[in-house]
Amino acid sequence: MKHIITLVRIIVGALFIFSGLIKLNDPVGFAFKLEEYFSPAVFDLSFLMPLALTLAIFIVIAEVLLGLALLLGYKTKLTLWLLLGMIVFFTFLTFYSAYYNKVTDCGCFGDAIPLTPWESFTKDVILLVLILLLWWGRKWITPLLDATKRTWVMGIALILCGWFAYHVYNHLPSVDFRAYKVGVNIEEGMSVPEDAPKSVFEYAWKFDVNGEEKIYVTQGDYPQVEGEFISVETTEIQAGYVPPIHDFTIEQHGNDQASLLLKEPKLAMIIAYDLSQGKADGFSMLPEVTKKAEAAGYKVIGMSASSEKHAAAISAQYKLNFPFYFTDATTLKTIIRSNPGVVLLKNGTIVQKEHFNDIDNLQFD
Repeated sequence: MKHIITLVRIIVGALFIFSGLIKLNDPVGFAFKLEEYFSPAVFDLSFLMPLALTLAIFIVIAEVLLGLALLLGYKTKLTLWLLLGMIVFFTFLTFYSAYYNKVTDCGCFGDAIPLTPWESFTKDVILLVLILLLWWGRKWITPLLDATKRTWVMGIALILCGWFAYHVYNHLPSVDFRAYKVGVNIEEGMSVPEDAPKSVFEYAWKFDVNGEEKIYVTQGDYPQVEGEFISVETTEIQAGYVPPIHDFTIEQHGNDQASLLLKEPKLAMIIAYDLSQGKADGFSMLPEVTKKAEAAGYKVIGMSASSEKHAAAISAQYKLNFPFYFTDATTLKTIIRSNPGVVLLKNGTIVQKEHFNDIDNLQFD
């Protein structure tokens, strides 16, 4: 039993560290996920929206430290209580997401390993069982180092996690797992292979047959029934192929001009998903960036999910002389974790992305 507990201890500790580090690499992305849970459509906790980033950083650092504490045998009883509380909370969230289909990706492993809601719930149930097993066999969880060294390791880990969170927040994720990473051609990312599997739907047709309601199930064909049609319910029983990029548009005055602009030899996209939340320091740098980009032959455009009126006001305030286009906020948040940020493309392929704090690193060649 001691060997089993040791193995489970390693699995749980390593998984918590891995999950925490993946999200710590992109705390802004995890904060966006928390905002989905806080939205009126899910738990309606709008008062927590301003705290989403702070909570995201706190949760992911706690994940890393609890996983490390379990491996070290640091304050075992407290660590197990906290692990149990965290996994019970996560299990509730993933069950809610799966059952009510509210948040389609819990963000458990960030963008590195996307999981469906039911996969996330299953993972959390397994972890819950393993943590309960650890609680039962806690007497076999022995410390790896003496008390002083364990405390030092935990303290250093806390400092490093805090520094890393600060670094990626003020720049960009160190590793980009998203569909819009450097080197990706956006048009290719939106394409669907000819042999890609297609979605399969099941149709439940309800008829009134001689005063009795009956249901006939088909996979598309209208059933040959002698009765009065009442209704039909459609269920997707097998998901089809979804391209990595499936929600990208560049709209202006209601027209999508993505296919045209992605053919530009050199395109600089100034992205600010929400102009009202954009950083003034970032906007103030954009006129100089525009001048350098245009001198190097780049076509410069703005991309936002805000209104045209707001875009016009920001352009006037900061003397921005490029046109604004519009698309979904989630898409823009996915492309770059900076508001504003700059993305350079050549013939539709992303060649560089920079946070507004790193605008001086842009290479217009």
